[in-house]
Order: sequence, then C-alpha cells, then structure tokens
Amino acid sequence: MNSSEKIAIVTGATGGIGFEVAKRLGKDGYKVMLNGIEDEAGADRVKELQAEGITAEYYGFDVTKEDEVSANIKTIGEKYGKIDVLVNNAGGLGGRSRFEEMTTEFYRFVMALNLDSVFFTSRAAIPYLKKSEYPSIINYTSNAGWNAGGPGAGIYGTSKAGVHAITRALAKDLAEYGIRVNAVSPGTIDTPFHAQIKSTKPEVFASWKNNILLGRLGEPEEIASVVSFLSGKDASFITAETIQIGGGQALGI
Repeated sequence: MNSSEKIAIVTGATGGIGFEVAKRLGKDGYKVMLNGIEDEAGADRVKELQAEGITAEYYGFDVTKEDEVSANIKTIGEKYGKIDVLVNNAGGLGGRSRFEEMTTEFYRFVMALNLDSVFFTSRAAIPYLKKSEYPSIINYTSNAGWNAGGPGAGIYGTSKAGVHAITRALAKDLAEYGIRVNAVSPGTIDTPFHAQIKSTKPEVFASWKNNILLGRLGEPEEIASVVSFLSGKDASFITAETIQIGGGQALGI
C-alpha cells in the first residue's frame, strides 16, 4: 500500500449527487470506492470514472444492513490500510406517510436508510480513519431536519434531524483522533431524483425556484465542490458543522 494514496468511500454513488461527489474526489486525487445496490449501474459508473483517469472501485452493499456494511468497509480498510474520507451520501425520502397511517415497517425503513446507515458506516470506518493523516466524515442532512419536512415527510425530517445530531456527536467523540465530522444540507438540486415531477408536472418543478433566494435549482457539482472542500486540508479547522447548500432556500422566502 502506498501511504500517499488517498482513499475515499462514497455511499449511494451510482448516480445523482453521489456520483458527482465521487467524480470530484477522484479529480482531487482520491482513489474512490463507490457504493450502491445497483451493481450494473455501479460497474458503468466505475468505467466512466476510469475513462477520466480516476481510480475507482465498486462495492455493492445495502447501507441499512449492518453485516454488509461492516464486511465491506473492513475489506476496503484492510486492502488499503486506511480510509481518508467517508461520505455518507446514501439516503432518501423512502415515500410519504402521515403518522396516523404510518406502519412500523415504513418508520423503521426510513430511519434505517438515513440514520442507521450513518451509524453503521461510521462505526466500521473509524479504526481505518484513525490511520489517516487527514481523516474526515461528511454526512448529509436536509432542511427537513429543521422544518420537520413537508406533507407525509415527517419521519424523513426526523431521521435527518438525527443525522444533524449524530454529526455533532461523532465530531465530539472523534476529535481526539483528529477525525473531523461535518455535514452538508443540500437544497433542491436538479438531479434524476426529481425526474418524475419534472416530466409530469413541469409547472410545479419550475415553481420550486421561486422559494430560492438565488432564483434557480442547484447542480450536483455544487454539492460536490463543498464536499471536496470539507474533505481537504483547507477545512482542517472545521468540525461539527452543517453547511447549507441551497441558494438561500432555508430562509423560506
């Protein structure tokens, strides 16, 4: 293992923001370990990155499954002797449900997808992050963590509030090892995540920019650039922070 190699893991990296983050970190000089649950897409994304001169590997595992997470993170850590950056990008709305009709299964799924996943991956990576010179964990929260989410997204908001708290808790817990832990909070970003409403209700999609101070939706690359910053030496004195990347959307104009 070349000690000068920089190793980054990005969960949920087979598309959207996660893939752009992986690409940006690859261009920053990291060997990028992409995670996902769509193996064919994962293989395609690795080829795309390799075509740009980026060293990339794909690891197919479900971030909500403790054993899968632990085994795969250990495989990466043992292979390279360290992990420099862990980007907990995987997550999602999971669907919508009002609390009165909400099943326990739905509740547990959304919490697992957004909060358990951060715990599982971070816990597994810590021994290998300790071996890095500039270790960093970057999580994803959401405006919903503050405003509790829109109709039917209450448990999503609850899970993201948990991510906000666990980010700060991990930062406290890991500071003695020099491991920085921060979060980004993307606003409405123009990704395939919104493809359905973009095609079926274009007027609704177009109206979203009216609630954003800068008057437009964000681009995945604009999230990737902030993750890049938080991962690097320029952010060496930043920990326990959550950076809003929403063009002022959080002000709720």
